[in-house]
Amino acid sequence: MPIHAVTYVYPDRPADLDAVRPEHRAFLRDLHEKGTLLASGPLPATDDAPAGALIVLDADSPAAVEAVLDADPFARAGLVAERTIRPWSPVIGDWADRA
Repeated sequence: MPIHAVTYVYPDRPADLDAVRPEHRAFLRDLHEKGTLLASGPLPATDDAPAGALIVLDADSPAAVEAVLDADPFARAGLVAERTIRPWSPVIGDWADRA
């Protein structure tokens, strides 16, 4: 299946994010066990960008990625201020043979 890179931007609501994070991570672990999630992790805030995350998924299309991530507890709780989904074709590294 094609690989997609997803970025999240989080709202400045650290207490809410902390409260929902265990459920969010359990959701992501389940996706990983199913083979849908290839990798994920936080993107810390910088002077130029707010905190967020990078999520790499194996899915048929951006619409399929959207459907999967709509069930993310962070999304359901309104804790994803912005989400981008882009097809990604790695040419070097462990996933290059999948492109």
